[in-house]
Amino acid sequence: MIHLSGMHAAGPKNPLHGITLEKMVTDLQAHYGWDMLGRMIKVNCFNWQPSIKSSLVFLRKTPWARQKVEELYVDSLPDLKAVAEGRMAPMNDEAEKTPEDFSEEPLPSPNDEMDKAPEATPQEP
Repeated sequence: MIHLSGMHAAGPKNPLHGITLEKMVTDLQAHYGWDMLGRMIKVNCFNWQPSIKSSLVFLRKTPWARQKVEELYVDSLPDLKAVAEGRMAPMNDEAEKTPEDFSEEPLPSPNDEMDKAPEATPQEP
């Protein structure tokens, strides 16, 4: 793993030079998917109702998490380039899904089970 203590320095030798945080998160999500990304970097913005927008808000306010994303991005650059060149498929199992596969249905509430009336049990005569 590459140590990024000086990675914020500008210059063409910096592998992150010219790469925005949004591009990093977008590329990593497209390559790994939210599930795998959330397992690799254990932050809620990747594990609980993930989105690019909410992830960017969190990562911009949380230097240690941003550093982990930067490190993963640099470590993943060879794979990301291979995918872009068509020499490798993304590791994301969500890559094959179409937008229709992702429904906008709300998640069930923990209280849903409590709201249901108990089923009537048949009584013997």
